Amino acid sequence: MTDNIRLADYLFTRLRQLGVGSIFGVPGDYNLRLLDYVVPAGLHWVGNCNELNAAYAADGYSRINGLSALITTFGVGELSAANGIAGAYAERSPVIHIVGTPPRPLQSSRALMHHTFSDGEYGRFAAMSIHITAAQTKLSDSHTAPDKIDWILQQALIHSRPVYLELPDDMPGILVSAANLKAPLAVLKVPSPVHEPQVLSRILERVYSAKQPLILVDGESVALGILDQLDTLIKSTNWPTWTSVYGKGLVNESYDNVYGLYAAGFGDQPAKEYFESADLILTFGPHYSDTNTYFWTTVPKDAAAITFKDSTIQIDSDVYRDISPADVLTQLLQTLDSSRIIKPTGPPKQEVTTSDIKDTDIIAQNNFYRLVNPIFREGDIILAETGTASYGGRSFKLPPKARFFSAVTWLSIGFMLPCTLGTALAKREQNQASGASNQTTLIIGDGSLQMTAQEISVMIKEKLNILIIIINNEGYTIERVIHGRKQPYNDVPFWRHTQALSYFGADEEHVAQNTFTAKTCGELREVLKNERVHSGQGVRIVEVIMDREDAQGPLLYLLNKQKAEEQKGSLPG
Repeated sequence: MTDNIRLADYLFTRLRQLGVGSIFGVPGDYNLRLLDYVVPAGLHWVGNCNELNAAYAADGYSRINGLSALITTFGVGELSAANGIAGAYAERSPVIHIVGTPPRPLQSSRALMHHTFSDGEYGRFAAMSIHITAAQTKLSDSHTAPDKIDWILQQALIHSRPVYLELPDDMPGILVSAANLKAPLAVLKVPSPVHEPQVLSRILERVYSAKQPLILVDGESVALGILDQLDTLIKSTNWPTWTSVYGKGLVNESYDNVYGLYAAGFGDQPAKEYFESADLILTFGPHYSDTNTYFWTTVPKDAAAITFKDSTIQIDSDVYRDISPADVLTQLLQTLDSSRIIKPTGPPKQEVTTSDIKDTDIIAQNNFYRLVNPIFREGDIILAETGTASYGGRSFKLPPKARFFSAVTWLSIGFMLPCTLGTALAKREQNQASGASNQTTLIIGDGSLQMTAQEISVMIKEKLNILIIIINNEGYTIERVIHGRKQPYNDVPFWRHTQALSYFGADEEHVAQNTFTAKTCGELREVLKNERVHSGQGVRIVEVIMDREDAQGPLLYLLNKQKAEEQKGSLPG
């Protein structure tokens, strides 16, 4: 390696070293010189339709790959991406947001340039980013640039959240020292605290004395880096195991002791009774938002829980700080005497069947997900957009190594379609090394689709294997059940979904063979039998027709509550 390197090459080399293979974004006049270096650096450029979609896609890529990068231009571009970056912050996705800014001389002279507020102030947008990124830095000279790049990348990895990097338009080609590149970028291990043995001792004491234990896996377990240890724990203890919405897809649901999603009063009663009477709940990566916890009804009580989160472990009401949950869990597995732990009998499992579904039945929330479930294969990615799909998809029984993404906390409608692009691209890059073959399936409502439908064209351009199932229920059903079920503001314009692939660039032969519609359960069964649907190539669309007020679970509860209020006269009909 030479002693010096172009700044852009330094940045992109670091990203490649960290496993990033593709970069998302939109060209703009302050990032064009930076973009000249992307492909020569060995990275794949994914040109998105707009910056918001690019941020959503980068979020999805990060959830599979562990890190992603997004390039936008100053002001107009970065602000368009801000909503997607905020969602990545809320749900712990490390995205490197690289913003091309005006050249340093223009900023120093306070020139009144376009994409600014014409007041000579160039720091406003960076200041806005403080609230939606874990760290921010601005490159300003060749001496400090390499260290600043290394630092900002480390912050993304440490916090598992987006970071913000300003790169002026006159800097991509300047020479910087390449010395740092000789060593891989790593997150330094924090020394074990003096109280770590005490924490391990207390955990073992509770584990050995437990009479009715269980394991609860939540989504921030990814940020903790403990998924392999959790798999070992679940197998070695054989304790009943549940996940949150955010944690679904992080454990192997084919294990006999894994029950899938815990939904408290919105799930099955035996599971609720077992959970509420448990004397030990090992809780990993908690994310206690209202939507992830069914209005906080799935949050374990402190008296029963041992909670592993970031750099803390909580036992009862005692919080131990500056401790590595991953290290403690590893020691627990090494120390655990399986002969001393109870072999509990969990609640009975509910069997999922389709035998009660008649071919003449209309497609509805209470039968659709059961009919779709069998097409999923090992290693697949399944995404369910905010709305009725996000609630129905929670009932899926996932095959081994499958990943599932649904509405967790940010709930930005339209997110899942570009997220699907990002996850599918990251999975394909992984498969190129392993030789595996997987499908990505998106289930999305017609209202959500209209937010970000342009990215279907990028899916087609990238030749990704994606099945899109569109639930046509004439608008925002999730909004209808919350409020205004008869109001026109919850309607959406009529779209011809079966013509989408053609409009977005697929050839006519592909369109004719890969576009399907189903109105009854019998029609849906026939569609799902088609090899092009369950094992096909490229982007395929299946449109299913449902009633505009069809809902289940918490959404049905909200709908019935609204109807009752209408009858009392407190709401307009």
